[in-house]
Amino acid sequence: MDNLATVLGDISSVIWGPFLLIPLLLGTGLYLTIRLGGLQFFKLGVALRLGLLKRKDADAGAEGDISQFQALTTALAATVGTGNIVGVATAIGIGGPGALFWMWVTGLVGMAAKYSEAFLGVRYRTTDAAGEKSGGPQYYLERGIKGPLGKVLALSFAIFATLACFGIGNMTQGNSIAANLENSFSVPTWTTGLILTVLSMVVLVGGIKSIGKVTAGFVPVMIIFYVGAALYILLANIGQVPAAFGQIFADAFTGTSAIGGFAGSAIIIAVQFGVARGIFSNESGMGSAAIAAAAAQTTHPVRQGLVSMTQTFIDTIIVVTCTGLVIITTGAWNHIDPETGQQISASLMTGYAFTFGLPGEWGHWIVTIGLVMFAFSTILGWCYYGERNIERLLGRKAVMPFRVAFSLVVFVGCTTELTAVWNFSDMMNGLMAIPNLIGLLIMSGLIVRETRWYLKNDPKLEASKDEIEAFMKNQKGWDEWKAGDVIGSSHSHKTTQVLERDTI
Repeated sequence: MDNLATVLGDISSVIWGPFLLIPLLLGTGLYLTIRLGGLQFFKLGVALRLGLLKRKDADAGAEGDISQFQALTTALAATVGTGNIVGVATAIGIGGPGALFWMWVTGLVGMAAKYSEAFLGVRYRTTDAAGEKSGGPQYYLERGIKGPLGKVLALSFAIFATLACFGIGNMTQGNSIAANLENSFSVPTWTTGLILTVLSMVVLVGGIKSIGKVTAGFVPVMIIFYVGAALYILLANIGQVPAAFGQIFADAFTGTSAIGGFAGSAIIIAVQFGVARGIFSNESGMGSAAIAAAAAQTTHPVRQGLVSMTQTFIDTIIVVTCTGLVIITTGAWNHIDPETGQQISASLMTGYAFTFGLPGEWGHWIVTIGLVMFAFSTILGWCYYGERNIERLLGRKAVMPFRVAFSLVVFVGCTTELTAVWNFSDMMNGLMAIPNLIGLLIMSGLIVRETRWYLKNDPKLEASKDEIEAFMKNQKGWDEWKAGDVIGSSHSHKTTQVLERDTI
């Protein structure tokens, strides 16, 4: 098992290294940012208003299974997880405070990628045999790109995403919950596994509507709970905050020699771990959030694309920043573990920072409870991602067995050592991102053209369904999108032909 973990770790290092996925992720995000005219900066306000305040399209006739807010919280459920606690600590512990800067950069340019993939998720979504909307890279890569290339990219994504969901979206999350509850409250791992399995099955067998209802109530509470505690610490250490920002910006371009076995951390390490952990946290460019976006009730793909874009802002610019600043201002990032004489491990770093910053044992409890909530929500979100890819590969009949199997695997994750699974998960995450990023680049012309036309006519996202119909009339692909596509276990040949005429 150790040899397998080493091999998987080596492969993962190549995929997430400075010569493959990192430049592809940053390059794609920057390219889309430029082509879309910095849309994530100029339309963030109206997107937040639509997603968080209005929460759904004004028109009751909008097609979809769940509200825009529920689609947003489902995507947040899948992304606000251990990466926001342990992942941030890992990036800063190895790459120094400058790694947080590169997590910000990844998030900001990643918002353009997140918008684009969510736009395409809605633009090319279908209706499955049970009448539910289904979309994501496993569909839009094939439907939006002509010929064998699109089919290969779509199937590659579907396979990698299905495998990834059992790792990063299931076993690793359950393992983190069980380990923390055992260490903090002496709860046996099998007890945690049993409870999580039952809770998961109760929610997951109801499908996206059940998941959407749970995440809409659960996710805002868990984020406010965690961010509120972090803000308390930052206010208590307000004098250290300016210096922390200064160190972040300075170290981003010089690197920092971290303490305890990580000496010699240079700029390339800060960039590599900042970008890798940033993507691990917000999943921009991976294509996963497009699957949740495709289920949203919306009157136009641009509207849901903008709402989905705010997920990266909330995840990285708010939650990740809070974690990172707490770690830096409390000095946890270079704290020496008295037992080992080494830098405190990433798994303990955030807990130490919150314990140091809050009175009594509150900090330790908040991090434990926060991690439990974050990880459980990730299980819910990733089950939906997995089932939509199973539906694409095997048809609707395989969805319910998948939900049951996914719930049972949670128990395995809670009660098993998972070194190899963590490495396998990192590898699958990277592999599912590659076909999606290639597809975003190929279809960027369509994304830009349709986005510009829509925002020219509805810059404040306030148009009614009838008004949208009026200015979209006779626009290429509009009639096909409205009509949708009803599928069984495979694509409708006729509809695929129609859509192929609308690609670039």
